[in-house]
Amino acid sequence: MSTSESVDVPDALTASYGKSDAGRAWLAALPAQVAQFLERWELRRDGGARSGMASLVLPVVRTDGTRAVLRCQLPTEETDAALVGLRTWNGDGAVRLIAHDRTGGVMLLERLDGARTLASVADDDTATAILAGLLRRLVAVPAPAGLRGLGDIAAGMLERTPAAVTALSDPADRRHLRRWASVVADLAGEPGDRLLHWDLHHDNVLAGEREPWLAIDPEPLAGDPGFDLWPALDSRWEEIAATGRAHRVVRRRFDLLTEALGLDRERAAGWTLGRLLQNSLWDIEDGATALAPSQVTVAEALLRR
Repeated sequence: MSTSESVDVPDALTASYGKSDAGRAWLAALPAQVAQFLERWELRRDGGARSGMASLVLPVVRTDGTRAVLRCQLPTEETDAALVGLRTWNGDGAVRLIAHDRTGGVMLLERLDGARTLASVADDDTATAILAGLLRRLVAVPAPAGLRGLGDIAAGMLERTPAAVTALSDPADRRHLRRWASVVADLAGEPGDRLLHWDLHHDNVLAGEREPWLAIDPEPLAGDPGFDLWPALDSRWEEIAATGRAHRVVRRRFDLLTEALGLDRERAAGWTLGRLLQNSLWDIEDGATALAPSQVTVAEALLRR
């Protein structure tokens, strides 16, 4: 295919970025950016573009015949952190970064099977074990200098908690939020120094050829591995809730994860409450006046084990 063929901007990206001047400018320049990097890296298109809420992904073939994907995203602090993480892991448990342009927010990545995520594995213990094995490899790496740190994130959460508590209408929710913040305050002095993925759930693990499964879409930061467990505990939540055994499933997943990673369970539970605090603060800042039931259920499962 010619590199000059136009790329249609998916509706999902327009919805995500069309509300700001910077986002609209990036969307307008996106087709030209794709053409530029197809030419620079000598790539030919190998199918239609797809996207999530944050990036455009275009399947391509390199001059040596290997299949890859060109990923374009609005350059942000998060995009830069993802580049740092992928360079540091160098394909060990995560999708391999082949080339990148830091200024433009463009990456050339090995191609995985975007249609086959870890959510396709029906047995929950098997899926959790696969994810735990990847996470163990990822967090074994010391975080490189310059990444956001969990200590600063925890301090920011504690600073915002008092105002957030007043926005909650249910006294029980207020007690939950205060308790989670109290646990974070106890842990904040030792935030950890591992390279965290921060968003490793079932849909961010794809089937591959180089390895059966690999992690994608990291949002790296430096911190304690216990802060990285919540996405796996919350994965496929609607299915978990429908079983009527949500507490049991969460505890089972937590046990498998902490055992595989060799974590202190109390500390890991505490940092997981920190993730619930973080999620709830974001929800409240977006106008919520009640805690999400899934957040409360995860907390109950861990605190009552």
